[in-house]
Amino acid sequence: MENEIKPVDVTVIGAGIIGISCALQLQKKGYSVRVVDRLPPGEGASYGNAGIFAECGCVPVNLPGFAWQIPKLMLDPLGPLSIPGNYMLKAAPWGLSFVWNSRRSKFEKVADGLSALLKDATRLHLEQAREAGAEQWLSASPYYYLYRDRAHFQGDRVAWEARRKRGIRYDELENEQVQAAEPAVSSEFNFMASLHNHGFARNPEQLVKALAQSFTDKGGEILLRDVRDIELLDSKPRALITHKERLPIDKLVVAAGVWSRQLVAKLDRSVPLQSERGYHIEVSAPGIELNNPIMFAEGKLVATPMTGGIRFAGLVEFGGLEAEPNERFASRLLHHAKKLFPAIDTREYREWMGHRPSLPDSLPVIDRSPNHDSVYYAFGHQHMGLTLGPRTGQLVAELLSTGATAESGIDLSPYRLSRF
Repeated sequence: MENEIKPVDVTVIGAGIIGISCALQLQKKGYSVRVVDRLPPGEGASYGNAGIFAECGCVPVNLPGFAWQIPKLMLDPLGPLSIPGNYMLKAAPWGLSFVWNSRRSKFEKVADGLSALLKDATRLHLEQAREAGAEQWLSASPYYYLYRDRAHFQGDRVAWEARRKRGIRYDELENEQVQAAEPAVSSEFNFMASLHNHGFARNPEQLVKALAQSFTDKGGEILLRDVRDIELLDSKPRALITHKERLPIDKLVVAAGVWSRQLVAKLDRSVPLQSERGYHIEVSAPGIELNNPIMFAEGKLVATPMTGGIRFAGLVEFGGLEAEPNERFASRLLHHAKKLFPAIDTREYREWMGHRPSLPDSLPVIDRSPNHDSVYYAFGHQHMGLTLGPRTGQLVAELLSTGATAESGIDLSPYRLSRF
């Protein structure tokens, strides 16, 4: 079987937005590339995200003082955070590190690290989609943060000060301006921050599939394989062991989301990569119009107009990779959907749960392996995976081809694997 597999320059593990973007950018630089994943392109976390190109995402979830909010968030039956009792001990080390990273000095460094990656994210998405003939699946747009009133907006002043400091621009809309922008929004909500230079995917799954199609049309290869192990010979990675065969490798990019953890442990070290289980419902016949994506600040969820209806995405559950989806979360999302849009018809909707790959300092790993010159890492993008697909692909392609990132001008030191 091995003789039937042609050699390629680079093998990418992962067919989500990160892996496919890496493959496209490497292909542009002249490399022959193979993508390997157990699922077809765009069917993991890339399928069910909120679809936002969130250049404003330089503010990590663990703001200074976050630790004091955890009990309230967990006790709220409609809140955005859940940790099942049988998973608390497993989640504790990651959670303690997450809280430790919320101190002010660390927060500023993390925000700077995210900001450097997020700059021009929408432009990079539009360029990548245009080159791939996938423009129909995404749009440039404002991105709204919705509050009850100005006082509630000012209650988030730490986050907004951090955004302003890093060049994020927005307009403030109040009262009738909110209704003029989004007539379906409840009159209970009278303040919106309208962020400039954002955008969204109208169907994240189809966007990734269109990018993948462009990749294969240009000679790239996608194999549906479950990678079980990495074969080392003389301490060097030589092949992927899959459920079907042995795949010889030359250079390797690990972009397998939360499943990167076991591969990195084999090649380098244990990393505190945790699944943040996220949920969405997509209301297929809502009976209302939503013009642009809205972040519902109070409920910590996003409403996005999609090709299949209106998607309500968000929530965080720490429950590992094996547990069944929490059925109560659909009810939470439905509650918030009706609160936001009183006239919405929620009789027809689909549910989804997926795994955000998250590290406790909220920064991804984008790096060359400390132990293997032929191995590169691109994982741990938490809530910013879709947003950072093209940028990550660009950085990995630069790093692999030149050993540096002079072209993009981004210092990779905040994203090194060695920080763990």
